[in-house]
Amino acid sequence: MTIYTKTGDKGSTSLFDGVRVPKDDIRVESYGTVDELGTFLGLAKHNVVDEEMYSLLQDIQNKLFTVATNLATEDPEKVRHHITEDDILELENIIDKYMGLLNNPTGFIVPGSSVKSAYLHVARTVCRRAERRIISLSKVATVDPLVVKFVNRLSDALYAMARYSEDNQVEVRY
Repeated sequence: MTIYTKTGDKGSTSLFDGVRVPKDDIRVESYGTVDELGTFLGLAKHNVVDEEMYSLLQDIQNKLFTVATNLATEDPEKVRHHITEDDILELENIIDKYMGLLNNPTGFIVPGSSVKSAYLHVARTVCRRAERRIISLSKVATVDPLVVKFVNRLSDALYAMARYSEDNQVEVRY
């Protein structure tokens, strides 16, 4: 089986529901950035030493396929899987757990005192970019508000896990 279709050779691609759009369309940029995030999470999960965190990251990767499917479908009636309030609550529980383990610190730190934290911080920044792209998409198309909320909460969860994974909490010196 071949993976090339040649249908994108002239700069367009097909969305999940078959609609063709330019490859630089904000919708493609949105779900493409979510795909990039999932890939970075794959890298991050192989560098954490905590089995529970590994499992959480893998679950998040799977949930990102639901996010991407929503973003890659122009017709909301054709979306089969949705983000739920329970998905968001799970992220809030992750945030509360890892920030609680750190005694709820405040202030900025220099990210990356360990490889495991550095990969999680990269994923966090890609998540923030995905959120910005999704907000741009929401200005021109319908986006499920729970998708926006999920991605916003996900960046916080990644921050909490990254901060917990730091070997040293190196405070920013101004």
